[in-house]
This record gives sequence, structure tokens and C-alpha cells, in this order.
Amino acid sequence: MKDKITHRSCEEFARVLAAKEAVPGGGGAAALVGSLAVALCSMVGHYTSGKKAYASVEEDIVRMLDEAERLRLRLLELVDEDAEAFYPLSQAYAIPRDDPRRSEVLEDATKQACAAPLEMMRHICKAIGLLEEMGEKGSRMLLSDVACGALLAKAALEAASVNVYVNTKTLRDEAFVRATEREVDGMLATYPKKAEACAQRIVDIIRGRG
Repeated sequence: MKDKITHRSCEEFARVLAAKEAVPGGGGAAALVGSLAVALCSMVGHYTSGKKAYASVEEDIVRMLDEAERLRLRLLELVDEDAEAFYPLSQAYAIPRDDPRRSEVLEDATKQACAAPLEMMRHICKAIGLLEEMGEKGSRMLLSDVACGALLAKAALEAASVNVYVNTKTLRDEAFVRATEREVDGMLATYPKKAEACAQRIVDIIRGRG
């Protein structure tokens, strides 16, 4: 794709997302939300770094900032990669049903369409881990931003999973489906709970319950 979706303004992205256009769709939205979640983690880290009160965790903050930046940029790349994977899939569906090539081409394109949302999930899980740590070590003045990031990450993770499942359901390669869905199920069994717990702990602190 020559025109990268992520180079558009927020207003334009939302307009195109709302329009009768194939991309961006749910996968791109999930990746963008994931990048926003980890961006909030970075914001808290930047406000924490260099403060005397947090000198004991300075090395950890710097490490988290480096990792968060890599995750943020990769998730933005996945917005476009998810869109790029849709084109060959749409072309495969357009092949006449009586064409002997259709089944194999469609199978390959569908497998490729699983790749971006699956990678989104892996990176969002890492982002949740960073948000948990930032919630423990970052500035107390910005805890609410950590909680917002955790809840955004939870939503992004679950949204990305839907974009894996919608593709695996049509695949004939049972071994690929089992391996892919096992990984997705494993992430969903652990990380949404971690994100929710991170956010709830902060809400309890904010409301004087923690």
C-alpha cells in the first residue's frame, strides 16, 4: 500500500474507518488502540524519569521506555500490515468457485491474514506487562494514565483475537488452526485478567480503597 494508513490524521483515520471501505477495519483499529495503550505507558515513564523521588527505579524506567517505544512503533506498523494482508485475501475470494486454484490460494491468503492480528496480540501482551510494572514504579501523579493504558490494551488484545478467530474458522489445515488458536487462547486466559487487575488496583488507590 503506497498510502500508509498510519500517516493519516486522527480525523481521516476515523472517517475512513467509518466509511464503506475494506481497510482499515477491526484489525487496524486493534493495533492502533494497542499503540495508544503503550504510548500512555511511555508518557508516564517520561514524566517519571529524572525525578529524584524515583531515582531508585531510574534504570527500570529507562528500560521500559526503550521497550515501550519499540512496541508502539511495531503496533503502528501492524495497522498497515493488517490492511495489506486483506488485499490478497479479497482477491482469493474473487476467484471463481470452479477454479481449481481457488482452494489453495484462499487457504494461503487466510493463513497470512492471521499473522498481523496474532503478532498484535503478542506485542500487546508485552505492553500489558510494561503497564503493570509502570503502575508499580512510575509517578504516582500519573497512575490514572497507567490504568487507562491497561484498559485500552485489554480491549485491543481481545479485539485482535477476534480477527484471528474469524480467519482460522475457515481454514482446512487443522494443525495450523490448533496451534494458532492454542496460542490465542493462552494469551486470552492470562493477559486480560492482568490488565483488568492493574487498572482496578489503580482505581482502588484513586478512590481511597487501596
